[in-house]
Amino acid sequence: MLTQINGLHHVTSLASGAQENNAFFTKVLGLRRVKKTVNFDAPDVYHLYYGDEIGTPGTVMTYFPFPNASRGHPGTGEVGTTAFAVPKDALPYWETRLAEHKVDGLVRTDRLGEERLMFKGPDGDGFALVGADDERAPWVADVPADVAIRGFHSADLRLSQRDAQASAQLLRFMGYEKDDSQNNVTRFRVPNGNEAQVIDITEVDAGRADQGAGSVHHIAFSVDNRAKQLEVRKALMDTGYQMTPVIDRDYFWAIYFRTPGGVLFEVATNEPGFDRDEDTAHLGEALRLPTQHEHLRPQLERQLEPLHD
Repeated sequence: MLTQINGLHHVTSLASGAQENNAFFTKVLGLRRVKKTVNFDAPDVYHLYYGDEIGTPGTVMTYFPFPNASRGHPGTGEVGTTAFAVPKDALPYWETRLAEHKVDGLVRTDRLGEERLMFKGPDGDGFALVGADDERAPWVADVPADVAIRGFHSADLRLSQRDAQASAQLLRFMGYEKDDSQNNVTRFRVPNGNEAQVIDITEVDAGRADQGAGSVHHIAFSVDNRAKQLEVRKALMDTGYQMTPVIDRDYFWAIYFRTPGGVLFEVATNEPGFDRDEDTAHLGEALRLPTQHEHLRPQLERQLEPLHD
């Protein structure tokens, strides 16, 4: 069993419009845009990062907004819900706030003894706010500190029964322990991790998901450094997983592999962080480009959709 994984690092999803996505996360949810860059593999598409003040691992939601992308269709083999932690008494505030912003899909529910507020993002993305005891300091801008989002609470994998069993075995190998269960939901938690330490597996009887706008592209797990990442990579390869080489993503190093259910997992380092090329006070303001795409700057600055803050 691995001991290097701390919990979630980031979650990356797909969107159909950059400005709408930016406004939703910064103005409605009150997160900070900590990086404005581009997709390494498609430099004409933004890669937008939102989180706390410095983009602490476990707080960072990221997006590839492909202009006018068609919506995904939910099913198995995907992350169905990305959940954020808020203070326990903050859900009434958020229910009112999201209703005022005409956010779709508002439903109050309970899971494993925790109250949660379900809602949809601009592209039908599945989200929840979970009332939790969470001491992380939030980014404070449009939302008051005493009710603001603290970071991730959990990610929910939607899987068939067979894939759920295999994925549970994988999570145990990665260092997660079974925490609780309720109906078709089984919760896993990594001990001694960061606050974003929960993965839920929900067994569903449905067809395979079709990825598109509103779908989660991948979830990333946090490790402290490159040495620990290499240990994880070797252990997973020895177990039979097909691992990518280590890839430099400028703000972290990344490796990727597919789970038995088809969900794309990443293992990302906490170093070097989002302040490697911008002062903390100005994170996310300027367009930052990977070195290999810097020569495209004049073209990209004309082509990319302007973001109005």
